[in-house]
Amino acid sequence: MFLSNGSREEDGPPKKGWRDASGSAGEKIGERSGKTMLPDGAAEVNLDHLRAALLRQPSGAGPIVEAGAERDAPVAAAVLFPIVLGERGTTVLLTRRTEHLRDHPGQISFPGGHVEASDPSPEYAALREAREEIGLASRHVEIAGFLPEYRTTTGYRITPVVGFLTPPFALRSDPSEVEEIFEVPLSFLLDPANHQRHAREYQGKVRHFFAVPYERYFIWGVTAGIIVSLARAMGV
Repeated sequence: MFLSNGSREEDGPPKKGWRDASGSAGEKIGERSGKTMLPDGAAEVNLDHLRAALLRQPSGAGPIVEAGAERDAPVAAAVLFPIVLGERGTTVLLTRRTEHLRDHPGQISFPGGHVEASDPSPEYAALREAREEIGLASRHVEIAGFLPEYRTTTGYRITPVVGFLTPPFALRSDPSEVEEIFEVPLSFLLDPANHQRHAREYQGKVRHFFAVPYERYFIWGVTAGIIVSLARAMGV
């Protein structure tokens, strides 16, 4: 998994839109103060422009390839880039992985994972993983489009599936994978002033990667790279 206790919302009758990511009282998605609000002075994102910048279908043509990655990455994967259309601002749902995971513990991720042989499409895989990890019912997601495949140094070719979510909806994380679900203003993530370049030595080689720090969250690696790819597709 790339990516966040209890029962999950099913595709049944609409339920009250409350989120409970930790077993405590939930919060209404997209309708509270704090991180769902846009930063002071921030402009709201033009969603028509965003939609127009996306691919209509998943495509391996013109992939984004991390430095040192193989262009023919063998492992197919998909992530959901979930954009919440809240009354007080447009945000992105992200997850923080649990600390006990073998791979990338504590890192910030989109919901997502492998495209299984039984998955008919990358978008199906992304929605399935989002349901498994954060309890997001697919009926709440409008697929807006796709970003170019993202090829990683670990051998994955990831299809980012951009989806619009309109509150209210309920979430509940899988405690075996996800420690926390949180939101970041979309305008903050897309602002090039918040995009940083970092370098780190790994297995004897210097790896360069993007980071988009937000408050106490250090968003970096593949997640930050996909965010930057959306900003560049929009020409911001």
